[in-house]
Amino acid sequence: MSTDIPEGKETAVQLADADFAIDGREHDLRSALLDYRSRIRAGELGALPAILGLISLVALFTALKPDTFLSKGNIANLSTQALPITILAMGLVFVLLLGEIDLSAGVASGVCAAVMAKLIADSGQPWYVAVISSVAIGIVIGTLIGWLVAVVRIPSFVVTLALFLGLQGVTLRMIGDGGTVPVRDGVIDALANKNMPIWLGWTLAGACVAGYTGTQLLRWRRQHVRRLHSRPLELVLVQSGLVALAVLFGTYLLSLDRAPSPLITLGGVPWGVPLVGVLLIVCTFVLGRTSYGRHIYAVGGNAEAARRAGINVTRIRISVFMIASGMAAVSGIVAASRLNSVTTDAGGGNTLLYAVGAAVIGGTSLFGGRGKARDAVFGGLVIAIIENGLGLLGTKAYLQFLITGVVLLLAASIDALARRRRSATGR
Repeated sequence: MSTDIPEGKETAVQLADADFAIDGREHDLRSALLDYRSRIRAGELGALPAILGLISLVALFTALKPDTFLSKGNIANLSTQALPITILAMGLVFVLLLGEIDLSAGVASGVCAAVMAKLIADSGQPWYVAVISSVAIGIVIGTLIGWLVAVVRIPSFVVTLALFLGLQGVTLRMIGDGGTVPVRDGVIDALANKNMPIWLGWTLAGACVAGYTGTQLLRWRRQHVRRLHSRPLELVLVQSGLVALAVLFGTYLLSLDRAPSPLITLGGVPWGVPLVGVLLIVCTFVLGRTSYGRHIYAVGGNAEAARRAGINVTRIRISVFMIASGMAAVSGIVAASRLNSVTTDAGGGNTLLYAVGAAVIGGTSLFGGRGKARDAVFGGLVIAIIENGLGLLGTKAYLQFLITGVVLLLAASIDALARRRRSATGR
């Protein structure tokens, strides 16, 4: 019996094999660039606006203040100035991915910082007990918010607005009217005010570059061997090279001696910078390499479809608020380290607005389903550069608020227009 298949009568298996072969074909560099251009035209901008904004702001403030903006001391100041907002924004990314909001994250960071400071100053507890207790309080606050939103079904805006008001009262009760709790622990103080040994900074930078490059090459090889769709090797090498250049150049700048007097030496990467790096790696891994991260994107994209697919939507909603408040606690600790104290207005003012602005400016969508942990880093740098640069120019306070508000509005407008463009192109 003949097994020949008549022309035009291919089987489903053959068609599937053909599709797999086409999908498994490795694109060349030109095809990858054309694909990237088409995705940008379709509204998938990612972190591109934030990167272009960073370049533009650096060029602008360098031209306006060439002697001070790119000075060694100011670069180090920028790296520590961005720490609290970046960490807080990184936690808010998880909430924004679901299309929710946490208005209490800023004041929650203040409450957690106050708990840490009181345990150290009044109870004489070691720093690690105070830090663990602070983060635990943050997680409890996040659990309460998540339960009210996911189980009781109160809108997150209402719940977190109520806690925004209530938690300020908690901080005021703990510290007292006009009071200040000093933070004098050496380990906590080192987070934002001390620098790593230069050799350790270079060692960590080399390890980060090697780890990132190795991970990218291993991923490319695994996709290539399995004949899955993969980026061109040239593009992988270029991307790894740019990341290596940024990390090594930043380490070089922070390792320069920036002491105002020749009698002392002041150089090295601030301890808070590798803390942000570790948090970025962990959050990126969770969102991009775990089923939990995929479930977050699924719920943010379409909660009802995710529920029908078997995802526990309630648990996902509660967990993201826990993560956001836990990260808020870490942000409050770093802010207390930078100021060497905790006051009654800790985490208030513009803290939350800057953090939400950082996440949105970095590329996280307010409508849910799109965003990455790196967005918080890019956006946090944008916010810090604006604040730092305007301060160097001696800009009046009302202009700083106006300019920062315009930048946030521009970022939200880009997000809305990109979302409309994606809908129009069916992406």
